[in-house]
Amino acid sequence: MKSLNQLPARGPVTMLNLLKFRDRARDGNGTGRREYMKYANAAQQLVESRGGRVLWAGIVDGVALNEQGDVDWDWALLVYYPSREAFVDLVTSPDYQQANAHRLNGTERHIILATRTVVSAPMPDDDDA
Repeated sequence: MKSLNQLPARGPVTMLNLLKFRDRARDGNGTGRREYMKYANAAQQLVESRGGRVLWAGIVDGVALNEQGDVDWDWALLVYYPSREAFVDLVTSPDYQQANAHRLNGTERHIILATRTVVSAPMPDDDDA
């Protein structure tokens, strides 16, 4: 949070999330992926209540290019927030902290990169894909 608060505060932010699930949840009850999905269901409602939305989520199938970075990820997603303040409000809320227990229980690693849009194109329609 400290580094996020040092970035320019104007305009929307899209968070790029990279996740590695635990094989088994930390508490031993189910898989890490299952625990994370409990978190994701609760967090999505909290994100949307602050004007944000999940833009895209997908399974990481493999590495297309590796230039000495960490490439062992299971899941990636892009989450839009109307402002950095909306993100900070989300992650500091009591409701989020309660849901976050599932994320911590299910993930081995999770990195979130704050991004600003430079170029964007509309997603193709199903007919175009």
